[in-house]
Amino acid sequence: MLSVNYLSSPMASSGKKNHPLKSQVVVVMIPFPAQGHLNQLLHLSRLILSHNIPVHYVGTVTHIRQATLRDNNNSISDILFHDFEVPSFVSPPPNPNNLETKFPSHLLPSFEASSHLRAPVAKLLHSLSSQAKRVIVIHDAFMASVAQDATNMPDVENYTFHCTCAFTTFVYFWEEMGRPLLECLRIPEVPSHEGCFPTQFMDLIIAQFEFLKFSDGSIANTSRTIEGPYIKLLEGVSGGKKLWALGPFNPVAIQKKQSKGSHSCIHWLDKQEPNSVIYVSFGTTTTLTDKQIEEIAIGLEQSKQKFIWVLRDADKGDIFVENEVKRHKLPNGYEERVEGMGIVVRDWAPQLEILSHTSTGGFISHCGWNSCLESITMGVPIAAWPMHSDQPRNAVFMTQVLKVGLVLKDWAQRNVLVSSSVVENGVRRLMNTNEGDEMRERAVKLKNAIHLSMDEGGISHMEMESFIAHITK
Repeated sequence: MLSVNYLSSPMASSGKKNHPLKSQVVVVMIPFPAQGHLNQLLHLSRLILSHNIPVHYVGTVTHIRQATLRDNNNSISDILFHDFEVPSFVSPPPNPNNLETKFPSHLLPSFEASSHLRAPVAKLLHSLSSQAKRVIVIHDAFMASVAQDATNMPDVENYTFHCTCAFTTFVYFWEEMGRPLLECLRIPEVPSHEGCFPTQFMDLIIAQFEFLKFSDGSIANTSRTIEGPYIKLLEGVSGGKKLWALGPFNPVAIQKKQSKGSHSCIHWLDKQEPNSVIYVSFGTTTTLTDKQIEEIAIGLEQSKQKFIWVLRDADKGDIFVENEVKRHKLPNGYEERVEGMGIVVRDWAPQLEILSHTSTGGFISHCGWNSCLESITMGVPIAAWPMHSDQPRNAVFMTQVLKVGLVLKDWAQRNVLVSSSVVENGVRRLMNTNEGDEMRERAVKLKNAIHLSMDEGGISHMEMESFIAHITK
């Protein structure tokens, strides 16, 4: 295996001048510079590395630093990181008071800066293609323009990674086709894209479309075990290009850390009853208003339910910029009153460890696809509170298709303050009713089915073997 390199020079990327690359296939990952995207391709890098295929992971200096800092699995030492310089960009704080959309528009400068990765990535691909048997480029769909030069290089193949579920991806194509009647299944009513994306971000996405036609195939972080019909439908509109469902990328068996290495919230969870704690987290791109934070606080307290609440601002474009970190105010004496019942985490929380813990029985979530898939693989049902992007449609998938969640905030009411009583009732419904118990049972069945699918001979295991065989042929 190869050792970690934090590199700006593509010529130095192999780490060893005499490495016999010409007999090897190598993979180059090009993630989109937002935590949920960085994280998914970091997980996929590990899976590919386990097949003894070298992986190069590229990004801006700040986003490579971010991805590696937040890795909780300590298993990235064999990935080759390339941190390229791009023009400096502003990194303003998030604005929770934007009335038009909860989308993290403050990240747009960092997204635009990442388009400048095209030239250094092309240089890296040229270098690797002259040494390797074959170079496999796996790029986020939102980074297709950065990967475009792969099309004209010898021995380079180009695969598009779709970062959300097959259901949400297919519904987009289905709507473009005029919502034709499908013989095999009924598509539930889905919310419109209104409020999901600002115009500026839609322009960025549309600019990528022309480059997606050069792709040699697609990869999705999902499993046929949970999305078989939607994956088949996607294959039907792919123009003959192969789609590999290689998920879940995240580890499904979480090793418990030594006591001294665990986050304090894990120690607290160790003392709680099975399925007694609800985990509350809205991901890395959501910032709530002070009033909404107050209502959540009161609702959690009044529910009398054990909880872990991650309360932090959305990431900035550069999380290392030395701005004053906002510490959200809670009602006077709140943390003292809920002591023993709940804890508020204001730093980076180990989400997979929390969800995999036997004491965790529910999850109030924004329904980002990472969080949805992690909750499914850990057997934890969701109270859905979508904020932007693909989240409203992911929420439909979780609550109406898989039936492993309930709607805490309907997308049609997205601009309405969620009252403390709605939070309280939602928590009690998920954690303390027969309906919630049935959702937990379904979630555990899905978890077990996914785990079986990843064993030798299982459908997810065979899908990964098929992809590895395809790229190493």
